[in-house]
Amino acid sequence: MNFKYILFSLVILFSLSACANDEQGTSGKTLTISAAVSLADVLKEIEALYREEQSIELTFNLGGSGTLVQQIQQGAPADLFISANEEWMETLKKNELILQDTYTEITSNELVLIANDENLKGQPIEELIKNSQGKIAIGHPDSVPAGKYAKQMLENLNLWETIEDRLVRAKDVRQVLTYVETGNADLGFVYKSDALLSEDIHLITTIDEKWHDPIFYPGAIIKGTKHLEEAEEFLKFLQSDVAKKIFKEHGFTS
Repeated sequence: MNFKYILFSLVILFSLSACANDEQGTSGKTLTISAAVSLADVLKEIEALYREEQSIELTFNLGGSGTLVQQIQQGAPADLFISANEEWMETLKKNELILQDTYTEITSNELVLIANDENLKGQPIEELIKNSQGKIAIGHPDSVPAGKYAKQMLENLNLWETIEDRLVRAKDVRQVLTYVETGNADLGFVYKSDALLSEDIHLITTIDEKWHDPIFYPGAIIKGTKHLEEAEEFLKFLQSDVAKKIFKEHGFTS
């Protein structure tokens, strides 16, 4: 066989291999992160910044915290879990599915009421909800932390039973946002970080935190991960000043 041909083939093969490494990261490893969907946009920005420093791929599985926990319990691949409340993290802890010493509080948020009618601003929330005749969207309280916080608030104001038949239960906060944007609900309860994403809705009021449990996002590494060191590094990065700044820009609080 012609020596020049062999040499040319080897050069091509080496070039293709190099391109593949560039696309997959020099480590060739992928970190799978199951995270509350309300973190979608901030994690996207953090990922872009993180990849400038680390040669590892990040794959995000986003959804309602309860749904993600069920997936992990059923054996879905995940290296790291970030919940929108402590309760679902505790579920994994009781099932011995997380490395407990990696448990970390990453960020916080606020619950807000949104609407597609700007004229509703300034009204007391009790009157606003009582006077509303339309649908009110919330995340399903059994699986969506934002929905649970909303239910707590409504129960504390003795409004839950009054409006329960007008509630539209969504699979996550992003679906609540969509329901209000499209007019399928007049009002909705989402996180402040979600409300800032849309130009088609209005943030009516921030819910007083005395009416619901504290809102914070805990993270922990899944037991059995094959990428422990990489998961620890990313969890550490999420607590850095750089990451905290990005969280704040997206409406989260420390």
